[in-house]
Amino acid sequence: MKTFALAGNPNCGKTTLFNALTGATAHVGNWPGVTVDRLEGVYKGGDKNISIVDLPGIYSLSPYTPEEVISRNFILDGEIDGIINIVDATNLERNLYLTTQLLEMDVPVIVALNMMDEVEKAGDKVDAAALEKALGVPVVEICALKGNGIKKLMDKAAAMPAERKGVTVLQDALKTQLETACAYYEAEGVSSPLFHSVKLLENDELELERKGAKAAYENASQGADLEAEIADRRYKYIAEKLSTAKVKSNKDIMTASDKRDKLLTHRVWAIPVFIVILFAIFHVTFSEDFLYIGAWSRIGGGDGLPALDDLDLSEGLATFVGIFYDGAVFSPGVILFNIFDTIFGLIIDAVGGAIKLDWLSGLVADGVLGGIFAVLGFLPQILLLFLWFSILEDTGYMARIAFVLDRVFRRFGLSGRAFMPMIMGFGCSVPAAINTRTLADEKERTATIRVIPFFSCGAKLPILVAIAGGIVTSFGVGNADLITYGMYLLGICSAIVAVLLMRNTTLKGETPPFIMELPAYHWPAFRNLMLHLWDKTKHFVKKAFTIIFASTVIIWLFSHLNWHWHYIPDEQMNESIIASIGMFVQPVFTPLGFGSQLGEFGWVFAVAAITGLIAKENVVATFGTLGACLVSIGAANLGGFDAAEILEDEEGITAAAAMIAATGISIPALISFIAFNMTTIPCFAACATAKAELPKGKFRWTLLFWVAASYIISSAVYTIGSWWWTLFIWLAVVAVITVFIVLRNLGKFDITAIFRRKKKDGKN
Repeated sequence: MKTFALAGNPNCGKTTLFNALTGATAHVGNWPGVTVDRLEGVYKGGDKNISIVDLPGIYSLSPYTPEEVISRNFILDGEIDGIINIVDATNLERNLYLTTQLLEMDVPVIVALNMMDEVEKAGDKVDAAALEKALGVPVVEICALKGNGIKKLMDKAAAMPAERKGVTVLQDALKTQLETACAYYEAEGVSSPLFHSVKLLENDELELERKGAKAAYENASQGADLEAEIADRRYKYIAEKLSTAKVKSNKDIMTASDKRDKLLTHRVWAIPVFIVILFAIFHVTFSEDFLYIGAWSRIGGGDGLPALDDLDLSEGLATFVGIFYDGAVFSPGVILFNIFDTIFGLIIDAVGGAIKLDWLSGLVADGVLGGIFAVLGFLPQILLLFLWFSILEDTGYMARIAFVLDRVFRRFGLSGRAFMPMIMGFGCSVPAAINTRTLADEKERTATIRVIPFFSCGAKLPILVAIAGGIVTSFGVGNADLITYGMYLLGICSAIVAVLLMRNTTLKGETPPFIMELPAYHWPAFRNLMLHLWDKTKHFVKKAFTIIFASTVIIWLFSHLNWHWHYIPDEQMNESIIASIGMFVQPVFTPLGFGSQLGEFGWVFAVAAITGLIAKENVVATFGTLGACLVSIGAANLGGFDAAEILEDEEGITAAAAMIAATGISIPALISFIAFNMTTIPCFAACATAKAELPKGKFRWTLLFWVAASYIISSAVYTIGSWWWTLFIWLAVVAVITVFIVLRNLGKFDITAIFRRKKKDGKN
């Protein structure tokens, strides 16, 4: 079986071609020792099976990013039979820079001129035959999105000779230097000596690590700095010899993409437009009042749409209608969630009812099946979010917004590319952390992963809804939507402040340059979208399933067993293992407002916070169990609410109200509880993903960062909310920290130097 590697610039259509070639045969892994995706698949369009490896998108083969090093090493290791170089025909000159480097390797190369449909649409022409003659390798016109020319490409690739000698466009300009460098590599028996020689003349850091390379560099370069000259000569050669293969019909014609970019990359309007698009995505995915139909019906003093309970429907019909409507029409994302939730609920009830033993019924139905469905229940909304982001990416819009946001984020020490993983955190921290692989700088990647949990994921939304609803119900003040919105803003502001601190102290470094090709806009192919979605689904389930499933079972066991390992019913949950653990850790949360000051039953909030560390979905579930328990033992006075009604309230508002009544917790403490759950250690699945994505040794410090950040933020919320004058104390602390950072960055305050001086004085 032959193996071909796909190489090309980002946004050249490489992934689209890979999906078209491999389809469902593709599988995802990691490159050895790194967390960058390795995509492999099998092409079965011809007589012989061909293996396809999708290399990371790169602009050159210089070791500036992990992706470039991976691509370079994989090609040079001799594991492939050829390279399929995908070139964006709409931007020929920029893409051919990488081609000139690939041609210097002793590997067969075939060039795939992609997006030829866009070239024709613009009225331009590319002379593939002339380009083939100039490059000395096969050139095939294709359109990966529509599947045009793919069979011809693969037939020519399969027919390429097994060996090829590298050539360079620098031969005439640097003949003597190349001969000297090549002599060194040939004596060392290194494959692709021409490629290595060019890299050596560029003062390439990977080449200089080889024994004797520094001496060879001095001998070949003769003290001249050739890196800039080599890049300049490549572009000159492309402009004079290669770009002439493309003939533009009229340079003054503004393309459709150019017209859209006048708005979508506008200095003023680009970000507002993006905010509107982002709001629309989250509205379609998470809103329980789609297009605000329910709100519109109440304008002008109207009664609004009737609630589900007010409709005269049979039980079965009410269940069906409740999937789509309850005083307002639900968004598509909520409808999908309700469908899954209804099906899973019926399964759990059926299984639980079939098992006669209470403890076994609870373990299997609430523990085992509850653990499985805790993962799958939120999957529809997460996948819908994936779908929207995939559409934005495939149309070419995501590249634009990363470019636009780079102007803003660069002030905080991050490139525009870091914004997209953060935004994905609103859906789920697991794929958001995985998406940081696109960030080139290790410190930037670490800082981004650490603040992703501050962008409240879908699993945290029920916590916000329950507590905000509980505040309005119990205290009759505030607005639930306003409280929820304020908490989202708190998370975003906390993330910005945290990034500023990290990028000016522990993770200080230069903001990496942001270079991105803006591809032409085009409609995404349905097949490619579905393949991309299937890829994400497999990855999410694999990462999240085992951890959440196991943790849910453990929580159920600890909630229904005492320290003598005897089964106890829900009404006696205050005697369970988890209750005693909650009482033990309760004092820790005292500065946050939901600790020892809450009295006998104050441990319930500590338990909810602990279960949230495993999976945020557990918090509202814990509310339901604990709220019912408090009512059953008479600890909460809810004026008519009973335990059954609490358990039936899926939003957890009634349960939160029961806990508020039983503990006497204040509004600032409740806001602090929300802030803690939003900013502390994310669920186990997100932790496992973060550990895999972070550089070695950074995970334990990341855990400490999450704990410290959530503790400080929640303490500030509670103390300022309870005693307004403490605001000035917090501002003073912030001022001292700011002065320290400024002095440290100016080199006027080096704590390590002070300690070294004291140690030296002590010895003397």
